[in-house]
Amino acid sequence: MGHPPLEFSDCYLDSPEFRETLKCYELELERTSKFLKDVIKDGNSVISAIKGKYNPCTGVTTVPCFSVQVQNASDLLIKPLEKFRKEKIGVTKEKRKKFEKESEKYYSQLDKHLNLSAKKKESQLQEADELLDRERVNFYESSVEYVYQIHQVQDRKKFDVVEPVLAFLHSILTLNNLTVEMTQDFMPYKQELQLSLQNTRNHYESTREEMEELMNRMKHPSQMGKMHSMRTMEGYLYCQEKWALGVSWVKYYCKYHKDSRLLVMVPCEQKPSTKQGPVELTLKSCIRRKTESIDKRFCFDVETSERNTPVTFQALSDENRKLWMEAMDGKEPVMELNEIGFKFVRKCINYVETKGKRHHIEYFFIPVFFQSLSSACLFLICPFTDPTCPGDVDFHSSDWDIKTITSAMKFYLRSLSEPLMTYSLHTDLILAAKSDNLDFRLSEIHSLIYKLPEKNREMLEVLIQHLVNVCSYSQENLMTPSNMGVIFGPTLMRAKEETVAAMLDIKFQNIVIEILIEGCKKVHPHRRLQAPSRVSYQALLA
Repeated sequence: MGHPPLEFSDCYLDSPEFRETLKCYELELERTSKFLKDVIKDGNSVISAIKGKYNPCTGVTTVPCFSVQVQNASDLLIKPLEKFRKEKIGVTKEKRKKFEKESEKYYSQLDKHLNLSAKKKESQLQEADELLDRERVNFYESSVEYVYQIHQVQDRKKFDVVEPVLAFLHSILTLNNLTVEMTQDFMPYKQELQLSLQNTRNHYESTREEMEELMNRMKHPSQMGKMHSMRTMEGYLYCQEKWALGVSWVKYYCKYHKDSRLLVMVPCEQKPSTKQGPVELTLKSCIRRKTESIDKRFCFDVETSERNTPVTFQALSDENRKLWMEAMDGKEPVMELNEIGFKFVRKCINYVETKGKRHHIEYFFIPVFFQSLSSACLFLICPFTDPTCPGDVDFHSSDWDIKTITSAMKFYLRSLSEPLMTYSLHTDLILAAKSDNLDFRLSEIHSLIYKLPEKNREMLEVLIQHLVNVCSYSQENLMTPSNMGVIFGPTLMRAKEETVAAMLDIKFQNIVIEILIEGCKKVHPHRRLQAPSRVSYQALLA
């Protein structure tokens, strides 16, 4: 036929090329069905002509004595072809109807799913995820079964159609007592064709079970992640596009080539009166879009050579986004230690010191790893993580909860691309905190702090001075330097690799912060960090 082959893996990608190939096979099947109708019609005409031969002398038809043989000829051609058309082609058409129905249901549900607000309750989002997963499974199963059935009917027609025609021709030659020469001319062709048909049938039988087994394995959506090669990634993505009338999300079929870092986007929905061709972009970087920064789920940003601003894409699911980010060497979003970050931290500090430094709740109950930050906290920090936003949010305009403010500040500090007290100084700071020599410990931590980059040291001074102010009310808020060390040690310091040894060293991170607070308390608030006076910390080392 010359049509491109249909792979089961194509069912999971469901690309425009896959759909076009399906159409080619469907058209071929329609032509086969029409051809069989014509053959059946012509065969009936030949049989009718043989059954009653016209006698020009009498003007009547006579029924030949070999009517039984004629009926046998009819059984050899008409019944097998009718059976193939109704059963094999009919089953394929039923599979097609099921595929189209499940396809419509899945993509309809997918559109609804991707339009869900990320601010919905977690239970609602989880329920929606489960519903889409069920529709996806049904769609994939129907697609794989349809492709399998197409292969079956295409392979079987090579012998299920030709064999009856060959047997019918042989019977016709015999019934009509044609010349010996014609029969002899036909026999070599018949023998060669019979051998070819037998080989075709044998090949079909030998591969049918293997193909069926492969189909059953490929029915599971778990196979989806295996459909992409190491060098390419392809599938549907929704691209955020800004127009004069607002923002819209346009569906593209995208293919990314890792070697060339080329992203090819083929629009799936052409605009009226325009024909939009493929868009080619050269990837520079890929970063997961923070959920709190956009109302859509499963988004990631791509920086390209061709565009001045990042391109925002929406994947089909969280797992699908992971695949795209893995292919594009994507990174998790990080906060930057920049002017906007300083503005955000100072606003948080100002709010806490104005409204709540006498209360113990502001820091003590903040989760270290932030798995469940509130939507209010995320909403608060969002303007300060967008480089295009000046971060001019008035915290005092609303009655914010102290815990929300402090959680947002700690989230920012912990999300920096590198901890505030840097990976390079981490080991030296831990060793200094472990020292039994008190004088060495204090002087070493002091000197190490002044090895920090200027921005890091400036932010640390702002924070430590704030913690000193909060600790000055420790009798009321229970925020002692020791407690503050426990709270801020893992935030301002962390090892580059998560190991058991690093976890055992966490208590020494806390000691470093406690020493900085105690030292800062003994000098003028507006002076730079100084080494603390000799204070006994032996109990902390126990």
